[in-house]
Amino acid sequence: MCQGMDGFELTRDGEVARLTLTRPEKMNAITYGMWSAIPDVVAGVEADPALKVLVIAGAGKHFSAGADISEFGELRTTAEGAASYDKAVEGAVAALTAMRKPSVAMIQGNCIGGGCQISVACDFRFAAEGARFGITPAKLGIVYHFDSTRQLVSLVGPAHAKYFLLSGELISAGRAREIGLLNDVFPAGDLEPSTRAFVATLCSRSQASVRGMNRIIEKIVAGQETPDAEVEEIRSEALHGVDYAEGVAAFLERRPPRFTFR
Repeated sequence: MCQGMDGFELTRDGEVARLTLTRPEKMNAITYGMWSAIPDVVAGVEADPALKVLVIAGAGKHFSAGADISEFGELRTTAEGAASYDKAVEGAVAALTAMRKPSVAMIQGNCIGGGCQISVACDFRFAAEGARFGITPAKLGIVYHFDSTRQLVSLVGPAHAKYFLLSGELISAGRAREIGLLNDVFPAGDLEPSTRAFVATLCSRSQASVRGMNRIIEKIVAGQETPDAEVEEIRSEALHGVDYAEGVAAFLERRPPRFTFR
């Protein structure tokens, strides 16, 4: 699979889909069209039984400098235009957040504004040394999207979220890891192979477990405090599924499991 879109390239390497932002001349600034396309990309990855993980990266030296502000004069000059633009952004964030299959942001260079918003909506974030992070609505007179704010608070806590959103200041990759924004930081040359190794680990695990727990964590982050019917169904289906039987057998036989759930 190699699918070109305006500002994107979607490729496939075995069980892994990779969505690359392809506007390096603009530091991969995200257009309205790109925001609008993300839900369909996510839906395609979710629906493909051969794919297990989505990796998002940027072409060139940067992940993304954020939303393409050059469009704002045309698309956000009225309340109606701003609402339409925000709906596209919210749809992209919601699609990434709701993915059952894991998503991984592989970050180098600038990861700012909307670029950071996309990375926070992913399940995992790995960065190269030298990457920079920031969310800058206070520099534009914008109030940040509620769900993205909630996701940020759940990752870094309210104090660090306030620092990010109220100051608009940028922080280093090392500092981002310290406050919980990143899972790990690697030397630039190690980012790709280290991310690949982690993705391979995800692919080797029970996908029934991975996707079920991903959904339950999403519910917890959204504020749910007690299990509901969906949670009970997820756990029951796993208990009666092929992966559970294989995992127990592999443990007892002291061999690696061969999970088959798709």
